[in-house]
Amino acid sequence: MIHVDYTSNFVKFYSKLSRDLKTEIKEKIELFKNKENHQILKVHKLHGKLKNRYSFSVNYKVRIVFEFVGKNKIIMHTIGDHDIYK
Repeated sequence: MIHVDYTSNFVKFYSKLSRDLKTEIKEKIELFKNKENHQILKVHKLHGKLKNRYSFSVNYKVRIVFEFVGKNKIIMHTIGDHDIYK
C-alpha cells in the first residue's frame, strides 16, 4: 500500500473544487494506493520540466501530478486539467 502526502499547492487547488469532483478524486486516490490499479488510472512518467514527476487521470479532464519519494511513498503536487503540465 502506498502512503500519500500532499503539498500545500495541491490542497489549495483541491479546496476550490466541487464536492462531486472531490468525491471522485478521493476514490481515485484510494485506487491509486494499490499499485495493481496504476494501469487503470493511466499512471505515466512526465517529461520536460516535470521529468521527475508522474501523473494519473481522475477523469477525462482532471489529472494529478505526483512524485515518488520512496518505494511506497508519494507526494501529490498539483491537480487540474492539462494546463498543469505547462
